[in-house]
Amino acid sequence: AIRNQLERHADVVRQSTARKSLDLGLRNYTREDLEAARRAGEMLQINVLGLATIAQDVTPELARATIVSVSVLGALHATPAVKAALADRTS
Repeated sequence: AIRNQLERHADVVRQSTARKSLDLGLRNYTREDLEAARRAGEMLQINVLGLATIAQDVTPELARATIVSVSVLGALHATPAVKAALADRTS
């Protein structure tokens, strides 16, 4: 019964899964990284102690579709449009 419930709600579970990690130093997020996360139905929680860079070719729409939160103790480099799109998700 539990297996059937999980199978029935697999899409919702996959979409609500957030990939969590803590990176120290330098972490680059490319458009390909974010597109792969979107295809996998994952949402990223960006946690960086150092420098986090979101590639210049990442659109604000892609960033909002794949990044659930941003916490950077250091610096975040991204386009002004991406920073604005993630402003409510940045702490």
